[in-house]
Amino acid sequence: MQSSDRDRVVLAAVVFAVLFSQVLLYPGVATLVETLGADATTSPFAETALDASMWFLVAEFAAYVAFVGVWGLASDVTGRRMPFIVTGSLAGAIGYAGLAVAPALGSVPFEGVLVLRVLQGAMTIGAFSLTMTMLMDLDGGHGRNMGAAGIAIGLGAALGAPVGGRLTQFDPIAPLVMAGGLLVCVGGLVSLVDDRAPGERRTARALVDGVRRRPTLSLPYAFGFVDRLTAGFFALVGTLYFQETFAVGAATTGLLLACFFAPFALLQYPMGALSDRIGRTIPIVVGSLCYGVGILAVGAAPSIAIAAVAMVAVGVLGALVAPATMALVTDLADESERGVAMAGFNLAGSLGFLGGFLVGGTVAGTYSYGLAFLVVGGLEIAIAVVAVPAFVRLSLNRPDGLGAGGRNDV
Repeated sequence: MQSSDRDRVVLAAVVFAVLFSQVLLYPGVATLVETLGADATTSPFAETALDASMWFLVAEFAAYVAFVGVWGLASDVTGRRMPFIVTGSLAGAIGYAGLAVAPALGSVPFEGVLVLRVLQGAMTIGAFSLTMTMLMDLDGGHGRNMGAAGIAIGLGAALGAPVGGRLTQFDPIAPLVMAGGLLVCVGGLVSLVDDRAPGERRTARALVDGVRRRPTLSLPYAFGFVDRLTAGFFALVGTLYFQETFAVGAATTGLLLACFFAPFALLQYPMGALSDRIGRTIPIVVGSLCYGVGILAVGAAPSIAIAAVAMVAVGVLGALVAPATMALVTDLADESERGVAMAGFNLAGSLGFLGGFLVGGTVAGTYSYGLAFLVVGGLEIAIAVVAVPAFVRLSLNRPDGLGAGGRNDV
């Protein structure tokens, strides 16, 4: 196995571990926040189980939004990735440990729990975003590298959901303990990889200005925002929707989420390689259009069996879109600005997750789950339709175009 192939496997394993640890908490989030002290009589953030769950998830992704750019900028300025990944993963493990011991202390209000969640998220996003940047630094095709990231993300989410559901039934704190242990392992695993960050050092202002001069990056950022919005929607609203509509527990909910994440994970690498051959336009635009229709089908499913089948279809379509979108970031970014460029993509994605939690939770709580599915699925369809002219202009303005082949595999 060549060095870049070995490093691709190791880095994908790191991405898997970070996402697995994150998703462990989702299936039993309502039970977890109750254990952590969410009480309507003492906290305005916990008036209902949906409110407490929403703010617990929002706290982490608000930290992602605030700090992802800081990590990317620090990495590009210093020309190093690994030390920041180790620091972020170990500090994130401490954050999970703090959350795990909070119930035993008995005096930590739910607002204090949310502050701990922010600190944990601020550290974890550094390990996640910069590991993806290290994958961008590898040779071998942008679609393949981002496909490796995508399969790791999908597998982490696919396996994290059912395992998290089982762990919650055993003990609501168990997912936090496992998440912290996994991040400790991440700190050791990433040290096995060569740090291929470009050695050129640039000022923070020069890096930010460089990214600003590439407005075409807004295209994958926009798709990343909406795609992650749908993921955040399913993580919160989808979880509660399945439990209330079909009267299932955390373990069955985890399996339903896995119906999406399993095909989403397993098809990422071949779909990424496909986008290297046929270009990014068809996977991103056509895939997003069909993906939105699939979300509408999940919300309209009359039975749990049909909902599971629809979730599988949505997972397949998501696998078509995700690696091509991430690869487009690599195609468009200068190699010395990859940390900031990927930070921008993860910033857009984190804002998307926040949007999924807030928009989905608000619409579902105020109106209905059906309308929430309609809004989120409609947004995915809308971005695909609106983006067609932008892809045409980009194809005409770039000599390598947006089709198969070409220097940057766009």
